[in-house]
Amino acid sequence: MVMGDMQMSTDLLVIGGGPGGYGAAFRAADLGLDVIMVDPLPRPGGLCLHKGCIPSKTFLHVTELIIDAARAEKMGIGFGRPKIDLAAMRAWKEQVIDSIANSLITLAKQRGVLLVQGTARFESSTSVRISGADISGVRFKHCIIATGSRPLELSGTPRIAGGRIMDSAAALTLPDIPKNLLVVGGGYVGLELGSIYAALGCQVTLLERENRLLAQVDADLVQPVQERLSSLFADIRFGVQVDALEEQSHGVTVSLPRDGKIEQHQFDRALLAIGRIPNSGELGLEQTEVQIDSRGFIQIDAQQQTTDARIFAVGDVVGGVMLAHKATREGRIAAEVIAGQKSGFDARALPAVVYTDPQISWCGLTEQQATAENTPYAVRKFPWKYSSRAQTMGITDGFTKLLTDPQTGRILGAGIAGRNAESLISEAALAIEMGALAEDLALTIHPHPTLSETEAEAAEIFQGSPTHMLPSRK
Repeated sequence: MVMGDMQMSTDLLVIGGGPGGYGAAFRAADLGLDVIMVDPLPRPGGLCLHKGCIPSKTFLHVTELIIDAARAEKMGIGFGRPKIDLAAMRAWKEQVIDSIANSLITLAKQRGVLLVQGTARFESSTSVRISGADISGVRFKHCIIATGSRPLELSGTPRIAGGRIMDSAAALTLPDIPKNLLVVGGGYVGLELGSIYAALGCQVTLLERENRLLAQVDADLVQPVQERLSSLFADIRFGVQVDALEEQSHGVTVSLPRDGKIEQHQFDRALLAIGRIPNSGELGLEQTEVQIDSRGFIQIDAQQQTTDARIFAVGDVVGGVMLAHKATREGRIAAEVIAGQKSGFDARALPAVVYTDPQISWCGLTEQQATAENTPYAVRKFPWKYSSRAQTMGITDGFTKLLTDPQTGRILGAGIAGRNAESLISEAALAIEMGALAEDLALTIHPHPTLSETEAEAAEIFQGSPTHMLPSRK
């Protein structure tokens, strides 16, 4: 890097410090490139670490503890009514964030990645102007855009900072425990954050415009969660389109149709969880050859390269499934291509997890996708009521399922509903990536008693001889 007249130059400029950004920066540095990473936040990690993934999972773990404490009463262990200390919970969340953020700073320093706090805007395909930083700009040989996304606003409903209408980031500050909360949106964000508030004693009402929760996920995986949330939430209403919310000093009002009439309902707070849009509009992309689609997502190829040969893009800003681990993989691919290696995004199985109780996870081909694409498949399910480990834990409402090619037996997809689904799905993802057969999974010895056995038993069903349930009689 050469510094002069408050300008810097580098092999690679990374715009955005989230999982896609720091994943790209670290990989590029390991491959010998000079790297500068620019982000508006003072420490790396992006919104995922500071206002999204990590805060939500920290509080969801607390939620699990509350649920498990209640479940333990049936096992002869009583903990009494939980005492909620919001200040302590917020402090624990900040401690977790600080630990991870400081670790990322150390890793950046050890790799020689220069961290710059500021906002980048393109001046050309080889330079950016930096505002809010000690340097005025950066010239680069290549650039990776990893600016992520932001919550979608509800048209006609202005959101006031610190107000009663919250987005996911505001909700995760846990300003208080309202008596009641309106959640607009039945996707994973609405379900996870609604679960947190409900476990803390809030009456949660959820409105979803589709006819069920998590409309993009196989219905059988959603069913155990929907049943659980129906008892945890005060109300769940489907087929409801919310056009606007009205905020007053004492609450939030929403107008809803019922029996041909319009009813007004008031809540202490409201959470909008209706989707996300890419952070591409303020980058100055018009000064480059980068193209975006009608929704603002940056267009890329399998190597993460945009229509501008010097500029790559990764993560939420390119669209598709908005997951941190996908962004990290894309960032590494972009860095490898820039460094001259052969690399591309060709994953067969992209795991996804919803951290509700029970959790949901899936990877590879889903039944919805197979049906839409007219792809032949066979599916088998192992109910957790037959799992010895699930019975010892009192969590028998889950199941594990596998999708295979009906001709070859190759595993095409998997889905799990139940505790620790977040970890269990990795074995299925590995099996899909390796082109394993159901027979391979069935013949792999799993420890007993464990929840991982349910994957082997689901595979054994294809063989016609599961151990802990009777084989089907055709």
